Amino acid sequence: MKNDFEKENIFGLGNSNDAYKEYFIGQSYLNMLAKVDDINLSLCNVTFEPGCRNNWYIHHATKDSIGA
Repeated sequence: MKNDFEKENIFGLGNSNDAYKEYFIGQSYLNMLAKVDDINLSLCNVTFEPGCRNNWYIHHATKDSIGA
């Protein structure tokens, strides 16, 4: 199954995403696609293994937003 995915993934799998592992539950991979130092810009592709969850940002519900 993983080999089938890699054949279809035009961005490539990349390396184990160890630099940002604190933001994920499970295994993710980071592939640097482009980097422009002059303007501090990076373009990356993140690939998640099945069951991997992202903890990058959480929207906390407020009393007013429930049932609206």
